[in-house]
Formats: sequence, structure tokens, C-alpha cells
Amino acid sequence: MSKEKKKKTISKQTMLLKYSIGNDISKDKFDACISSIDSMQYVKVIATRSFSNTKKGFESYLGWVTRKCKLELPVVHSMEATGVYYEKFAWYLHRSDEYLNVILPNKAKKYLQSLGLKTKNDKIDARGLSRMGAEQNLSRWEAPDKNMMELRSVTRQREHLQETRTQINNQLHALQSGEYINKELIKQQRAIIAMLDRQIKETFKMIERAVKSDEELKEKIEKITVIKGLGLVSVATVIAETNGFKLFANQRQLVSYSGYDVIENQSGKHVGKTKISKRGNAHIRRILHMPAFSVVSNNEPIFKNLYERVFDNTKQKMKGYVAVQRKLLIMIYTLWRKNEKYDNKYYFKKKQDEHPEMQSKSSSFRSVA
Repeated sequence: MSKEKKKKTISKQTMLLKYSIGNDISKDKFDACISSIDSMQYVKVIATRSFSNTKKGFESYLGWVTRKCKLELPVVHSMEATGVYYEKFAWYLHRSDEYLNVILPNKAKKYLQSLGLKTKNDKIDARGLSRMGAEQNLSRWEAPDKNMMELRSVTRQREHLQETRTQINNQLHALQSGEYINKELIKQQRAIIAMLDRQIKETFKMIERAVKSDEELKEKIEKITVIKGLGLVSVATVIAETNGFKLFANQRQLVSYSGYDVIENQSGKHVGKTKISKRGNAHIRRILHMPAFSVVSNNEPIFKNLYERVFDNTKQKMKGYVAVQRKLLIMIYTLWRKNEKYDNKYYFKKKQDEHPEMQSKSSSFRSVA
């Protein structure tokens, strides 16, 4: 084969498929990396640059992408769903009709680790996200609606108010327990607590209005809150923090995002403690803390039996309640996706289906009685 024919064959085989831009975003700036991938799955870095995390920076970014991505190929933008700093940029790209995928932090982290990168900084993370977007067929980001965003703002404000109230209440207790008591300071602390109580009640009404204004949201939450001990605020917080579970393809991703994924410490004969990672969304874990106690005390069979089983194995109450939190999260996810009403008799129906002899025994006992 001649050299010219060989070059033409190689050029056909190595045809470019798409451009991928990875963006690592912080409060004031973001680092971007443009890569291309060809039909031989070779990823090549074309350019890197930093931009300010402002509207002017977003405009400069799109102009830069247009100049660097000269061929008429698909262009994919990728970023992590970390904190709130990515949101303005994500909305800007969404409104500009750009193909954007927002990646769960744990998923991005595992991919970057698989590349064997020993150093971590903003530029390297942007490069890794660029490669990830090039190699994988990531789903397009579905922007949350206005009502969902407002609901998340209110639930986070309520959480902040409750944390502040706890701090002020602890300070009040300290003032009252001292040798010298300043009545004026105590009066101030009590006034602050009263104000916080009013605002906490107001946020509850705001959550109620937000849920009632969306008929689908209202209907689904009512089906979930049939669970005794699980209230409106808890379910609304989980739904708002996960954007109606739109970012998740399965339960495993949701559990990891919420920090309930289990970490084992075992090697050879050494067996360390097994615990949850706590690396995910802390808002979800905080809001499910109290409902875990409530569903167990209300004798909800699915959760009560889970708690007792874990406690019998570990002899640690808190591990049992954490398992219940995880189960609550999965139950909310399942009921939301299937749009089904919670059935507290499901546990016993499942047991009877698995062990039909139990059904015959119970019926024989009734006949004897």
C-alpha cells in the first residue's frame, strides 16, 4: 500500500466525533478544558483557560468555545453538582440551548481516580471532566423548575433557623447556669428564640404553599406521608435536594449522593469498623434523622423490623437508626418514581408470599380459636 493511500485510510479511521468541555467551578472562577475524541477513542486536549464565575465570564467562555471548536461536531459541556456555585453557569448554558450534563460528585470522583491521577487541582479536575464527557454518553441535564428551586431555598432556610435556635438555646442555658446571672442578656436570648420560632413557623407555611401550588408534587407527597412519623417537611426537603430524583438512574446513586454508602475497613485478618461515608448531601441526612426515630416508635413494620434486626446484630442503637434513615430515603425514592401510595402491610404480604406455610399456620390458629 502506498504512503498516500495509507494516510487517507488512517484519516478516515481517526475521524473526530465530538468536542467535550470539562468545567471545574469554584466561588469566584472556573477552569475549563476543551478536548476532542476521534473514532479510535483517542482523547486530545485542545485548550485550557480560566474564567470568572459571572455572566461576563460565561459570555467569554462561549465565545472561546466557538473559536476553538471549529468543526461542525457535537459540543458537550460537563460540570459537577457541587454546592450552589455551579448553578448560575448551568442555567446560563441551559438557556443558551447548549448540551450540558451535570455529574454527581461521587461519580466524577470515581472516574478521576480510575485515571490514576496522583495530583488534584482545579485544572486537572477540569481535564478529567473533559475526558469523562468525551468518553461517556452522559445524559442531558434537566433544569429544575422554579417551584422546586424555591422549595429548596425555603427548606434550607428552615434548617438554618433550627440550627441557630439550638445554638441560642444552648447559650441561654449557659447564662442561666452561671454563678452570676445577667437578666438582661437572658431576656435578649429569649427574644431571639421567640423570633426564630415565628420564622420557623412561617417557613412551614411557605413549604405548604409551595407544595399545594403544584398538583403533581402535592399528590405524590401525600402518598408518601402516609408513613407514620414521616412528615411534609422531611419529604419536601428530600425531593427539593434531589430535584425530584432527576439526576439518579438507580437507588445506588441516590444512596451514594446522600452519604449513606457503606465503607468497609477490612484487609486479611484485620477487620475494622464499617460505617457510612457521610460524603454526600448533608441536608438529606439531617432531615431524615428524627423521622427514623419516629417511624420506629410508631411501629411501622418495615422500619421497626429493620431496626430490630440491625440492633440484634450490632448491639448499637444508632446503627439501627441509620439503617432506617437509608431505608426511608429508598422508600421515598421508590414511591415517588412509581407514584404509589405507601402500604404498611406490604412487609407482611411479602413474607407470606415468600413463606406460604405461615399463611396456612395462621389460618389454622384462627380456626382453633
